[in-house]
Amino acid sequence: MTVIGTILTGTGNFLPETRLTNQMLTQMVDTTDEWIVSHTGIHERRIAVNQSVFDVALPAAKQALADSGRLPGDIDLIIACTVTPDSFTPSLSCRLQAALGADNAFAFDLTAACSGFVYASDVADSFLKSGKAKAVLVVCAEVLSQIMDYTDRTVCCLFGDGAGAAVYEWSDTQQGIRASFMRAEGDKGDALLAQAFTPCDTLHKQGRQQMDFLKMDGRAVFRFTAKAVPSAIDGVLKKADIDMSQVDWVVPHQANARILEMVSRRYGVPMEKIFSNIDKVGNTSSASIPICLDQMRRGGLLLPGQTAIFVGFGGGLTYGAILIQM
Repeated sequence: MTVIGTILTGTGNFLPETRLTNQMLTQMVDTTDEWIVSHTGIHERRIAVNQSVFDVALPAAKQALADSGRLPGDIDLIIACTVTPDSFTPSLSCRLQAALGADNAFAFDLTAACSGFVYASDVADSFLKSGKAKAVLVVCAEVLSQIMDYTDRTVCCLFGDGAGAAVYEWSDTQQGIRASFMRAEGDKGDALLAQAFTPCDTLHKQGRQQMDFLKMDGRAVFRFTAKAVPSAIDGVLKKADIDMSQVDWVVPHQANARILEMVSRRYGVPMEKIFSNIDKVGNTSSASIPICLDQMRRGGLLLPGQTAIFVGFGGGLTYGAILIQM
C-alpha cells in the first residue's frame, strides 16, 4: 500500500537579540534568580526591542521557506498564529504574504495561544489532504513583552518573544503527520486573560480603554495543564494506534520545567527524550513548539524516520497534540 501524507519540509525560527536575564528582573520586580529557576526552570528570555510581531515573524518565515527549497510562489496557504498582533487588520498572515511575495497564497490568522502551532498544523494537514493546497506555510510569532506587566512577578518572569515557522507539503510516498488530537475548555478561559477592548457605550463615551496587560491565575492554569497534557498525549497515541515506547521525542510547549518533569514521570520517558529550551527562551506562547522544532532539526536531534509528539496547551483554554514521523 502506498504511504501518503502531510510531510514537514522546512522550518525556521527567530529570536530577538536582547536577553532579559533573571538578574535583570530582580532589579525590576521583587523576585530572585533562585525563585524563578526553582519554580519555572527559566534563566533568561528574549525581548523584542523596537520590533513588531511582523518584524519577528518575517525572518522565521523566510528561513522556513529557504529550508524547504520552495519559492514564495509555491505556497498555496499561509497560516499565522499570534496573540500579540500589530493590527487586527491587515492580519499578520496577509502582511507576510505581501512581504514574501507569495502571490498565489491565500492567508488567514488562527488564534489558539500556546496551542496555536498544533492547531495550525492540523488545519494545514486538512487543506493538504483535501487537495486544496499543495504547500502550506505556518508562522507562529509573539511579542509578549508588549502585554507584560513588569511589576507583576507572578507573570513577567515567564514570558519571552520569538517566532517559529514550518512548511508542510503533500507527499505521495511518505507519511508525516500521523495523528492529531485537539480540545478546548473555554469555560476556564479567564484563567489566562489578555483583554483587547472593554465593552463600553462608544456613542457617548470617549477614550475607549485599549489593551491591558496579561493576567494569569497560575494555580488554575497549572491544574488545567496537569490534566490537559496527558489527555492530549493519550489522545494522539490512541489515534495513531501506538504506545509511548514507539515515540522517539516528546516536545511539549515550553511553559514550565515542572510540566516537562511531569510528562517524564507519567510516561517513563527519560528527560533527554523530552526536548526543552525553556531555560534560554522562556514561554513564547504559539512560537514555543516551532522554535523547538527548528532548533532540534538544525541541531541534528530529529532524524529521518523518527517519531515525535508535539503537545500544546494554554490560553483559551486550549490543548492538543500532533504526532509526526520525520
